[in-house]
This record gives sequence, C-alpha cells and structure tokens, in this order.
Amino acid sequence: MYNPQLETFLCVAECGSFNKAAEKLYISPPAVIKQINLLEESLNLQLFIRTHRGLKLTEAGKSLEKDARYIIQYCNASVTRARNAMQKGEEVIRIGNSPMTPAEAIVNLWPKIKDECPDIKFQLIPYYNTPENAREILANLGENIDVVPGIFDETMLALRKCAGLEISREPICCAIPIHHPLAEKEKLTIKDLYGEKLMLIRRNWSHHVDLLRDEIWKNHPEIQIVDFDFYNTDVFNECENNNYLLMAIQKWQYVHPFLKIVPVDWNFSIPYGLLHAINPSPVVRKFLHAVEKIAHP
Repeated sequence: MYNPQLETFLCVAECGSFNKAAEKLYISPPAVIKQINLLEESLNLQLFIRTHRGLKLTEAGKSLEKDARYIIQYCNASVTRARNAMQKGEEVIRIGNSPMTPAEAIVNLWPKIKDECPDIKFQLIPYYNTPENAREILANLGENIDVVPGIFDETMLALRKCAGLEISREPICCAIPIHHPLAEKEKLTIKDLYGEKLMLIRRNWSHHVDLLRDEIWKNHPEIQIVDFDFYNTDVFNECENNNYLLMAIQKWQYVHPFLKIVPVDWNFSIPYGLLHAINPSPVVRKFLHAVEKIAHP
C-alpha cells in the first residue's frame, strides 16, 4: 500500500539516530541505514543531515515527516474500509487505539459486554495521535472508527464535533519523571507542587482543566503553569526531558516508561469514556447502551 521504508524514516526522525532507531525496530543499524539510503535514492531527496552529533532533518525531510504520518494512516484506513466491506452484515465495533487512547476501558468490560451483545465483534484500529488525525477521526466517527476511549467534557465534544459516553470520573493526577524527588511519594499535596512547572492543556479545551487552572492561578501562584496544545507522546517526552510535572490520569500509566503517575490531594477530576458519532449507527447504539448498562447499573 505504501513504501514500508516510510515507517523506518519516521522512527529515525523521532530517535535522531540510526542506532536508537535500530534498537526500537529490532533490526541492525546497517539495515536501517540501507533503508534510509534506498528511500532517499528512490525519492531523489536528502532527508537527513548526518553530523557527528546525530541526525537532523532537512527541509525536505521535515515536509515528508509531516505527510508520511498521514499517508500511513490513510493507507491503514483504506485497508480497514476494505475489510469492513467483507464484513458487511456482521456487527463490528471499530475501536480507535493509540498510546493516548488505550482500549483498556473496553477490555475490562469485555466479558460483560459479550453477555449483553454476544454477536458483536471488536476490531482495534491503530492510529497516530496527531492534532490533524484527532480532528479528522473525531469529526468523522462512524466512517473508519466507531468509538475512541479517552477523557472529554462538553467543551471538548463541541470542539471536536462528536458525542461521549461517560464510563468513569477520573481523578486528575500528575505525571512525574521517575528521577524527580516527588516521584518517591505515593500521593502529593498541592504544596508539593510549589516551585514546580506544571504542564496543563491550553485554556478552553476542557472546562474541568480550566477549573484547576483557575484554582492554581488564584490561590497557588507558587506553581508555574506551562501551556501545551495537544496530548501526544511528544508532550510526555517534554515532561520527562525538562523535569516538569504533567496533568494526567492513571489510565495513562503505560504511555511513557520514565514517568510515574501520582495522585494529588485535590478535588479535581475529568470524565473518561467513549467518544462516538453524534448520530451513531444502530450497531454502535446497541453497543453503547450495553456499555452504559454495565458501567452504571
């Protein structure tokens, strides 16, 4: 469907090193170098500047990196559509899955869901968690993906033009680099955060996060807020690399291996559940009804 060397290219771009990319891809460094050389040769482009300090993307490389993620996502979606065409008549729920939107919530409810809906089948649809993908996927739920697990509220749903079924209310916690002194604690007080930089998603993304933001600004100016625009792996990397704290929930405990998610002694939480189309199909409505019945007996 697409040149598999693109995936190697993206891994090298992310790692900034042939050796690190080789470790991540479980192949040898010469094999990675060969794939990149072949890709550059086939495209007639120089994608990386090789220096003794590592690799840097050229302007052409930066452009390709941006588009390659979309190309891979689009090709994966086309295969999904083809498979769905073969499964016409079957009751299939397509669940979007990424590091930031793990399908854990549904997996935990799966045995009870099967009791309620024995004919429904699940299909996990992996996707890259980028702002562009999130915008497109959530605005078009029901086309290639039916539901996506995640945090939300009415502000976010209106922004993304979709609906949500709340499964639980998740306490807002802090993700902390494992080498940070606060990582030794099992629970934080708000005064533990004094003198720290706390990463919060930008204002007007979530009413619940804005309540926390206002509380900090008004009553705890000793905490410095660092804004960001979108939850993805890069944000978790920034948190770890800069020794910041990051607003998180316990369900993200496996997103980054060098961050520990610790609860905070405050009364702030955010809804967690399934994002779905405003007008879901009959099969999705049946599925959502079963989930709601199980989650809120």
